Amino acid sequence: MTCLQVKGQAKGQKFQKVKPKVEKQEVEITQRMTVAALAEAMKKDYDHVLEALLNTSVDPDYLDPDSVLEERWIKEVVTRSGMKFKWAKLSESKQRINRDAHPRPPADPSSLVSRPPVVTIMGHVDHGKTTLLDSLRKSQIVSTEAGGITQHIGAFLVQLPTGEKITFLDTPGHAAFSAMRARGANATDIVVLVVAADDGVMNQTVESIQHARRAKVPIIVAVNKCDKPQADPQRVKRELLAHNVICEEFGGDVQTIHVSALKGDNLLALAEATVALAEVLELKAEPSGFTEGIIIESRTDKGKGPVTTAIVQRGMLRRGCVLVAGKSWAKVRLLFDENGRAVNEAGPSSAVEVVGWKELPSAGEVILEVESEQRAREVVEWRSSEEEQQKLQEEQSAIEVKQKVHLEEYRRERAELSHLSWRQRKAALYQANKTKFSMRPSERTQDNQLRLPLIIKGDVDGSVEAMLNVLDSYDAQQQCELEVVHFGIGDISENDVNMAETFAGEATVLAMFEVSVGKKKVPVAGCRVQKGLLDRRLQFRLMRGQDIVWEGSLLALKHHKDDVQTVKTGMDCGLSVEDGVDFRPGDVIVCFENLDSPQVTSWNPGF
Repeated sequence: MTCLQVKGQAKGQKFQKVKPKVEKQEVEITQRMTVAALAEAMKKDYDHVLEALLNTSVDPDYLDPDSVLEERWIKEVVTRSGMKFKWAKLSESKQRINRDAHPRPPADPSSLVSRPPVVTIMGHVDHGKTTLLDSLRKSQIVSTEAGGITQHIGAFLVQLPTGEKITFLDTPGHAAFSAMRARGANATDIVVLVVAADDGVMNQTVESIQHARRAKVPIIVAVNKCDKPQADPQRVKRELLAHNVICEEFGGDVQTIHVSALKGDNLLALAEATVALAEVLELKAEPSGFTEGIIIESRTDKGKGPVTTAIVQRGMLRRGCVLVAGKSWAKVRLLFDENGRAVNEAGPSSAVEVVGWKELPSAGEVILEVESEQRAREVVEWRSSEEEQQKLQEEQSAIEVKQKVHLEEYRRERAELSHLSWRQRKAALYQANKTKFSMRPSERTQDNQLRLPLIIKGDVDGSVEAMLNVLDSYDAQQQCELEVVHFGIGDISENDVNMAETFAGEATVLAMFEVSVGKKKVPVAGCRVQKGLLDRRLQFRLMRGQDIVWEGSLLALKHHKDDVQTVKTGMDCGLSVEDGVDFRPGDVIVCFENLDSPQVTSWNPGF
């Protein structure tokens, strides 16, 4: 028998079977991947990533789905999983075009014309601000105010007998409304500081001086109530010296007028002093072109809808023009002057009510006119998107700070146990921290702690803002936890009452991921509690915008990998439901309780 030798094969060499090459799964990775993103890229669940990080210096107990991993740990997880990694190609996306609206460039000085001054009346409560305005504009504002207290900023155009015009802003005098006074000063040219001759300089007088200084606005002092027997105007001027308000008779440049707002004495001199100062300031504005202004107040009117009071600062505001302010826009349907009369247009320094807003903008927002409704929508969408991006960046920064703290704690706890094996370290840490492990932060809810949830509603935006500023100063959380559940503008509705009775907490969905329960994949929503307390025993509602997507009970509530009963404000958690709900990032989850209370009438049958 003849043996044939294959070319290239050594004599006596045996044939060998070639093993088929096994292709490893390739995982696209990027810098700063989260645990959830890495699990998704690997087509694995969240727990797989945590298991791959065992026996490393990364403690899985401190990882959340949105925890950001370092590059070396991303590679380590992929390698330990029998996969290989490759860097994802950076998509060459075009730079996002800025679609925001901006004020126009400064006008040509030759196109500017003189405009009336915008004057703010400031001072201490009961020193006569409202009476002074009433005397100036000859109206009945004092008699219509509830309890004699000005509840929100009003703006009025006053024409003097000599023909000059002055726009006055009235800011509340109570200490709780200092924020509104600050806003008034920022929108004004001159501050008239009202000081009672029989009372002198008070706390809110000093605050008003500070607001005017911060806004770099000149002051005219109106010494009021000079008709009273105990009036001492010279004392007022001396007290003002201590706050660097130097009147003309003391060598300063601050005009001081002695008046009686109640009797109308010397008001013409005050108006003339205001006009004279305005002439020195040479106040001018461009009367044509797209309008610019500032919102002084905003409210919801039952008949007109969202309404704002605005001061026009540039251009001509006309019916039919399209405006943007903050994240709201309007096609102006109606304009009303200070007397409630409909007008077709308003020029610089005019105070007008604007009707036609799609949503209510906040007081203090800048008004800009744009070319069309489409352009207005673009601006609002851009601003909303930018705000969302800013919010995400802030949340990411908070996550990074949290991770850094956890890592420092991890290193400190393990520094003395570095010579032990991983299992020995875990055992030692468990023995040393039994109390800590048995009482996790998520469970330290102190259900017996006193808690007062609040819902704030007001007639106008400025009043609500002032109340919130007062509540910000609350410093007795140890005695009773104060929590603002909701705030808004308008009348108290049945929904507000129901919310006040049933609110237990609110969380925002940050990310979605899956966990393995046996052979089943269960979707889990990674959330952060923004308000109140999430209690697994209560009912939950999923909100997407204004729509209710789902209502029901939870299947599980976890903090890290632990089942918990409650999660407090500021903490992260994962929750799942039985109905396979489609959670999305940005959704809001509200925890509530259904209460059945019998209806009771006042009828007494007599037996």
